[in-house]
Amino acid sequence: MPQEKAKIHSLFAVPNTDQNAPDYDFYDAPEVSDEPEVCPKCYGSGMEVVAGKGARKCECRKQKSHSNQLDKTRIPKRYENCHFHSYRILNPSQERAFKYASKLTMEYPAIERGLLFMGTVGVGKTHLAVSILKGLTERGFTCLFYEFGALLKEIQGSYNTNTQTSELKLLAPILEAEVLVLDEIGASKPTEWVRDTMAHIINTRYNDKKLTIFTTNYLDERRNGSEETLEDRIGVRLRSRLFEMCRTVALGGEDFRRTFDQVTQIKKR
Repeated sequence: MPQEKAKIHSLFAVPNTDQNAPDYDFYDAPEVSDEPEVCPKCYGSGMEVVAGKGARKCECRKQKSHSNQLDKTRIPKRYENCHFHSYRILNPSQERAFKYASKLTMEYPAIERGLLFMGTVGVGKTHLAVSILKGLTERGFTCLFYEFGALLKEIQGSYNTNTQTSELKLLAPILEAEVLVLDEIGASKPTEWVRDTMAHIINTRYNDKKLTIFTTNYLDERRNGSEETLEDRIGVRLRSRLFEMCRTVALGGEDFRRTFDQVTQIKKR
């Protein structure tokens, strides 16, 4: 029986009819890596070896840790560029406030009293308060920022039976933070519930010796007969407590926000 010969077929390259296809073959396609970029100093270990000195925590870990901690302070994006180096001193009261703020930032925790920044709108009260939080966060302390009106709304929202958050759970980080900024106290309508909530926060932090920084647009003295004072807004008892908890720092000056709307005058030739 004659032995069958295996059929041998010639192989031909199939032309690529896709005009938009790349020129390289499938095995030449570049590989896409999903792995994060490795730090050139520590190669992802988190420890940087310094010649003659040993190992230390790498800067990449320090920056990430600081960034994460700063996010937890809840500082609004509106104030993300606020720091001591960007604060503009335009009058003696602002210079005095700046000195108290920077001193607290450098000397804490050897500081027993917080600060109450008091003044009209746009004089830099919140800027200084945020600068303190950023400086202390860089030093490793747990800080928290809350605008008082927003806090009240969150507490009111916690009463909703459809939400998972309770008032006690919401207030826990506010009461426990090493340093707390309560921005714009007195701005909310002074109902009995508002004053009770404020009293609970202030008294708890007072009893636990937690440092608190306040800002307010209300002054201690009336500039005219219809103007309310801080005492009118928060009550005699709480204003008295703040005298003990904080150093009152009054700021004056023009509203810097008005400069955003100034039109440059065209000089006539």
